[in-house]
Amino acid sequence: MSEPEVSALNEAEHRPSNFIRHIIDEDLAQGKITGVYTRFPPEPNGYLHIGHAKSICLNFGIARDYQGLCNLRFDDTNPVKEDVEYVDSIKQDVEWLGFKWQGEVRYASDYFDQLYGYAVELINKGLAYVDELSPEEIREYRGTLTEAGKNSPYRERSVEENLALFEKMRQGEFAEGKACLRAKIDMASPFMVMRDPVLYRIKFAHHHQTADKWCIYPMYDFTHCISDAIERITHSLCTLEFQDNRRLYDWVLENISIERPLPHQYEFSRLNLEGTLTSKRKLLQLVTSKIVDGWNDPRMPTVSGLRRRGYTPAALREFCDRIGVTKQENMVEFSALEACIRDDLNTNAPRAMAVLDPLKVVIENYTADEEWLTAANHPNRPELGERQLPFGREIYIDRADFREEANKKYKRLVLGKEVRLRNAYVIKAERVEKDADGNITTLYCSYDPQTLGKNPSDGRKVKGVIHWVSATNNKTAEFRLYDRLFTVANPGAEEDILSVLNPNSLKVVYGVVETNLANAEAEHAYQFEREGYFCADSSDSTAEKLVFNLTVSLKESSGF
Repeated sequence: MSEPEVSALNEAEHRPSNFIRHIIDEDLAQGKITGVYTRFPPEPNGYLHIGHAKSICLNFGIARDYQGLCNLRFDDTNPVKEDVEYVDSIKQDVEWLGFKWQGEVRYASDYFDQLYGYAVELINKGLAYVDELSPEEIREYRGTLTEAGKNSPYRERSVEENLALFEKMRQGEFAEGKACLRAKIDMASPFMVMRDPVLYRIKFAHHHQTADKWCIYPMYDFTHCISDAIERITHSLCTLEFQDNRRLYDWVLENISIERPLPHQYEFSRLNLEGTLTSKRKLLQLVTSKIVDGWNDPRMPTVSGLRRRGYTPAALREFCDRIGVTKQENMVEFSALEACIRDDLNTNAPRAMAVLDPLKVVIENYTADEEWLTAANHPNRPELGERQLPFGREIYIDRADFREEANKKYKRLVLGKEVRLRNAYVIKAERVEKDADGNITTLYCSYDPQTLGKNPSDGRKVKGVIHWVSATNNKTAEFRLYDRLFTVANPGAEEDILSVLNPNSLKVVYGVVETNLANAEAEHAYQFEREGYFCADSSDSTAEKLVFNLTVSLKESSGF
């Protein structure tokens, strides 16, 4: 068993219960089921986002905790929008989160022959018909929420005629949009989904799994329930927007000769995360319009974007546990997600030093050659070891850590005052050198050679501690400082999402890091002391050009 899977198993011990687990407990206690079988059924038409992570953790987590099984099944019924790129990315994301599906990856297209057979069965039972209304006419005939729909003029065709027409559809003898197969249910139903829904439509498109075998493709509502039944799924879990669709789910299964007992659908609230989008259509808009540099841009709420930014599988699983599973829709504050990664990295991320806005410091009374100082990789975890830091006459500190004048609340370096360098000596600011515009170019200091790892011997109290990097033995680096992509808490509610983009969602600065980070592993987080948690960028960082992404600040941000 892999390390992520072991970690996930350990997390199961403290996982809170929810209404779905209560249902499963009752089903097991009453003997309705002998085991638990779930599935995660993504559409391969985009990358997974944080909302999918909740569904992944729920479906795979339940299967794991009840010693059951969970399938990964792609709902690949619309080849026009699908791509193998998405298939591969989804498999990678599920495994990265620490889960493994039962057996081989499954596809709804694996069942296309069976689905076609069940469609023919419904026609033979007089429960489905070929309709030649246009898509626009079908919408018009469907009615409204307050007015009943009306029957299609093609609704009463004979079984024989419908069978022949459905075969013509399969043979490609109708153009797209000229015919479809509809269920014959009730055009006066108070539930729109039951007003003779479309079961099959024509699409002359190459399919990434079945190539050109089919030119008719089943709709989601017809495919999903049958796929669940074929796979013997016990609990089909989906979000609340499919609540009304459960009626069609049950109708299809009850009217075909498929093995019993039948699966049952249960709905839970989707994840609405403050300041983000979970619409793949709108996320795709950001990608295609080059607002972001791809699905894995660290500002995106995709699993791959969060991973590139430095989020960990454990933090995302913990986040999904904390927000819970309910039937009530709500907006989760982004700070809740940040708290999870902050807690994880505070415990597990090794420490390092980086200066993002360098100010050169010359320690005038330091006359020795460069020396190497020892620093712990983590203040509370000695098992993470130590590292060596080069220290000499010239160092860099952050420009914000020095002021010529400051009040007593300022705990950093002030002209004429002292401060401690992290893991090094106490220094005192003596004088500054400025350019023609009055900008400080060099800060000249002195140091107390007796203060390495201890306080001044004469009882002087030095309260402030600042970080630093050698000015002569370092690695230059690019730092990408990420902020919220949108300026409002609910960008999905805006008519034009581009109008609420945050123009400062990415700020790039250049500075230096300690030499120990020369070969920083991509997506491996560090706490840059007093700066935040960062990781080397998986796409752009190299040994020759280091690029670090801000994962999360050390303290909670102010929000919207």
